[in-house]
This record gives sequence, C-alpha cells and structure tokens, in this order.
Amino acid sequence: MKSRNGPNGVHLFDRISGLNLLLDELRPEETVWSTSPRQISVALTNVCDLHCAYCYAPKHKASLHTDQVLGWLKELDTEGCLGVGFGGGEPTLHPDFVDICKRVAGETQLAVTFTTHGHRLTPQLVERLKGSIHFARISVDGVGRTYEEQRGRQFSSLLKGMESIAALSPFGLNVVVNERTVAELDAMSELAQNVGASELLLLPQQATTAVASMDGVVGRALQVWVANYRGKVRLAVSEAGASGLPTCNPLPDERGLQAYAHIDASGTLRASSYSPAGAKIGDAGVLSALQRLRNTFEVQGETQS
Repeated sequence: MKSRNGPNGVHLFDRISGLNLLLDELRPEETVWSTSPRQISVALTNVCDLHCAYCYAPKHKASLHTDQVLGWLKELDTEGCLGVGFGGGEPTLHPDFVDICKRVAGETQLAVTFTTHGHRLTPQLVERLKGSIHFARISVDGVGRTYEEQRGRQFSSLLKGMESIAALSPFGLNVVVNERTVAELDAMSELAQNVGASELLLLPQQATTAVASMDGVVGRALQVWVANYRGKVRLAVSEAGASGLPTCNPLPDERGLQAYAHIDASGTLRASSYSPAGAKIGDAGVLSALQRLRNTFEVQGETQS
C-alpha cells in the first residue's frame, strides 16, 4: 500500500482494490506532510469529437507530450500523490493515450483513472488498456432522447461503450445536472445499477460561454432528489456545486492544493479545471509550479478549495 502523510494522519491507499485506510491516531509534523496534491487531473488534449454546450474545456487546440506527462507524474508520485485522472477534451483521442496509461501504471504507484464520453471504447482499445486502468468514468447526461439531444450521439452507441468498459475496470457514471437531466436522475441511477457501475457522480452545471450555471430551481430539485435517494449505487458530487448537498469528507484538514490540482492541455497547473489562475510548468518541474501557485494564493490571501 502507498502511504501519504497529512494533517489528518497517515493515509494508506491500495490502487488495485481502492481500499483507503486513515491512521488518524498518527499526526505527522507539518514538516513531513506530503507536498503533492492527493489527486491530480490531467487534460491530455483539448480535442473532442463532441460539441456539448456545457463543456468547460478550452476550445483552442493543445495536447501534452508523453514524456512531459510521465516526468510530472513521477515527481508527484514521489511526493505522495495517490492518483491521476486523465481527461480532456476526450483523452482517448490523444495518440499516445494507451502508452501513457501503461507507463504511468508501470512506472509509478499512482492509481490511473480516466473520464470518457464512451463512444471510442471499442473492445480492441479496452484490451490494450487492460492492466493499466484502476477506475474509469463515462459521461452520461440524460438517457435516450435527452442524451442524444445534449450530446449529439446515439444512446445505443453509448450503451456499447459501457459494455466494453465493464470488462476493463470498476467504473462510474458522470452526469452534468441541469434543467434537462435533473428530471432523469432516477433513470440514470437505475441505468448505473443495471450496467454494474459502482458510482454515480453528480456534476452541477457550471457556467461556460454557452450556458449559465445550474439555477436555484434545479439546485433545489437536486437537493430533494439526493435527500430521498435510496438507490444501491454510491453517490458522489463534484466540489464545484456541492453547496447544499450532504457530503462526507474524511480528510477535512487537507484542503485546496493539498487535496487536488489540475494540469491543463497547455501545461499549466491550476487549482481546478475551472480556475482562471495558474502556473506554467517549466523546466523546473511540476512541484516548482505547485509552489509558485501556492505562493500566489498566499499573496492574494485566498484559500483554494
């Protein structure tokens, strides 16, 4: 098991089983806390073959180089990071996607996960990824016609992708919650259970240049639905938009850049994929950029969460 020191104790993590243990009776001194974020997400590319209005990913073309990604993740791995989530854009469109996943799984102790729209998950791709992925997520914004109108792809094609991913690793479903999808949360919960998903991740819609944030009416409907949820699939919610929803945080003192950071497809480190502030990762490496970003927030008197 990999260990990580933090303000809440010694965190032990097994990437194969997903088991987490917190030894909270052990409180390491701050001088030995792990300096990496607990989790890092990496947008391998901005390229995507879907055009969802609520997508927050930058629309300029950019992709990361394989050796850059491996170098940064090895740095973070040695300083206590536990897992990486690859996204985009659509990460499976990166020409070295399989090689990156294999090398990270083989050359680091990081748990490797990725988020995909699911339409490129052929049996051939899944076979090449086997042994390199510890968890995967498929974005499912509505069912049937709602999905097809929001995503512009056939729902039946998505179901084929789910069949393929079930043979790869444990997986979860993601849903952007907006005025269309909030009425279909029961259907998506049932779908998640039927296809064998272990988690349903709720992503309250954030503002983009094309759409507004989830409004108060939808927010209240989401709160009611969560309060009355009795499904068997575990619920999770993104930190952005979690206000008003019941959450469980076993590491309450591990916040901001201690808990999470994001690397965009241009090689800039950010507090999250939504954050406008960032630090370009240069020759000094990702940990140097992380310290510069922390210094920026300290100067501004901000707490990033």
